[in-house]
Amino acid sequence: MEQKPLAFRMRPKHIDEIIGQEHLVSEGKILSRMVKANRLASMILFGPPGTGKTSLAVALAETLNLKVKMLNAVVDRKKDMEIVVEEAKLTGRVVLILDEVHRLDKAKQDFLLPHLESNLITMIGCTTSNPYHSINPAIRSRCHLFELHVLQPKNIKVAIKHALEDRDDGLGQRNIEITEDALDHFALSSNGDMRSALNGLELAAFSTPENNDGLIVIDLQTAEECMQKKNFSHDKDGDAHYDVLSAFQKSIRGSDVDAALHYLGRLIEAGDLDSIARRMIVTAYEDIGVANPQAGPRALAAVEAAERVGFPEARIPLAVAIVELCLSPKSNTAYKGLDAALQDIRSNHTGDIPNHLKDSHYKGAKSLQRGLDYKYPHNYENSWISQQYLPDAIKNKQYYFPKNSSKFEQAMKKVNDKINQDKNKQR
Repeated sequence: MEQKPLAFRMRPKHIDEIIGQEHLVSEGKILSRMVKANRLASMILFGPPGTGKTSLAVALAETLNLKVKMLNAVVDRKKDMEIVVEEAKLTGRVVLILDEVHRLDKAKQDFLLPHLESNLITMIGCTTSNPYHSINPAIRSRCHLFELHVLQPKNIKVAIKHALEDRDDGLGQRNIEITEDALDHFALSSNGDMRSALNGLELAAFSTPENNDGLIVIDLQTAEECMQKKNFSHDKDGDAHYDVLSAFQKSIRGSDVDAALHYLGRLIEAGDLDSIARRMIVTAYEDIGVANPQAGPRALAAVEAAERVGFPEARIPLAVAIVELCLSPKSNTAYKGLDAALQDIRSNHTGDIPNHLKDSHYKGAKSLQRGLDYKYPHNYENSWISQQYLPDAIKNKQYYFPKNSSKFEQAMKKVNDKINQDKNKQR
């Protein structure tokens, strides 16, 4: 039994043995109701690595005593799926657990679709990708989508203790004692990945010699050594990466320095300077804008400094810029005004440009009334003179609505309000 990894051996065999994911398997929740009704439907389980997607799939099938076949959408061929279907025709309904389901090619998808439709095959797809982004709509529409959440340290501790006590599949036949701080380290350093925690525990159990009392003591130092190869859980090409970027920008927008520095740290650990740079510069203009007009140029300067020096020193100018961005006043009025103008343009709510604004630098322009009666603002006091700039159809349209976000924008608002007041007098 021990030739298979501990994480594999400890997979639950019944839905009641699932650790975590209470939102799906607790009494009265959707998967629990499916089991109670004995009506397992095709589904896609998605979530970060080590959250128990395949384990949950197996447990669901075994709870209902259904025949299970496990395939991988990348490795296994269409021929393998054909064999599963033929077996289902002979023996009755089969549950196909399909790992990496987002990697299904068109030929495999086209083959599976009618069998999912007829319910000959109940497919449980497992993936770390967001199915709304990565799963073919034809497959997705025939499956329920259930998200598995990152396991909490308390869940990891329960799994470790169970593995230490289980004499059949776990480590219960070995005389093992684990210290509380070692248990905490396994639970925390695994970042919610139960597979990682159990792999580390197994390594500790088999690499630690017995003491004079015949006891294997797993202490903090041993736990640290056995978990040190656990990489930071961040896939630059995965959906989790975009979640971090989203949290990064929203933390800056929300003026939470501590959260923004935390997510910046995650991106630095992932070594993704390009995404950091892009998101910082966009945020400086999108969320801070005219409230602090120097935020954009200074963010760009910090990015250029970071690119020049490289990591690890690059973290220093990035941190300085992030603190400034977080604590700057916020205004999105400029780009929101542009978006409103674009919406009118895209819906053809525009109109003809007034003649006095049209180009008059060509022969015959005067005869076409182009540029006539144009008032050159520099010839007037304060460089502003009342004249119509928007087309007749939208001549009274207002797109820009400034805030009082900072002294700079207050000054801009004062000028804008005065111009609008003068415009209204002319109407």
